[in-house]
Amino acid sequence: MTHLFRLATLITFFSLAFSANVFAATETLKGPAPQFALPAKGGGQVQLADFQGDVVMINFWASWCGPCRQEMPLIEALYKKYGKLGFTVLAVNVDANPADAQKMLAEIPTSFPIGFDSKNKISELYNVDSMPSTVMVDRKGNMRFLHRGYKPGYEADYEKQIRTLLREP
Repeated sequence: MTHLFRLATLITFFSLAFSANVFAATETLKGPAPQFALPAKGGGQVQLADFQGDVVMINFWASWCGPCRQEMPLIEALYKKYGKLGFTVLAVNVDANPADAQKMLAEIPTSFPIGFDSKNKISELYNVDSMPSTVMVDRKGNMRFLHRGYKPGYEADYEKQIRTLLREP
């Protein structure tokens, strides 16, 4: 019995250690954010170039992603709080069928721009490997921070990064 308990304890420890490394709160990025254009919620297109000079949070999400659902209202609150200061959110949905995303958006209303990447071209361009993934882009169009996954509390990191990037010229 004690061997089983020790084994279970070791498995739990390594599982937590592994998941903490895979889903680190923040990674630093460098280089220009790849430009893109996507079909937009409400019609037309949304493109990253439309937000040149703003701090942009590019948030990759899917309707089937539980943490995405949890995070979305928190991102909406950040958008409303900092939007008038030169901050925007550009949400990129990766569902194969945009109707699935529209159904979720009916349940969780948002006011920020949303683009539909149903063929995953943009998520591939940004090397997205987990849902949700968030890339912070500075006013000069450079990628600065990456968040993989979402855990409660990440929004505090987002807010610190938004404030830092808004203060930069």
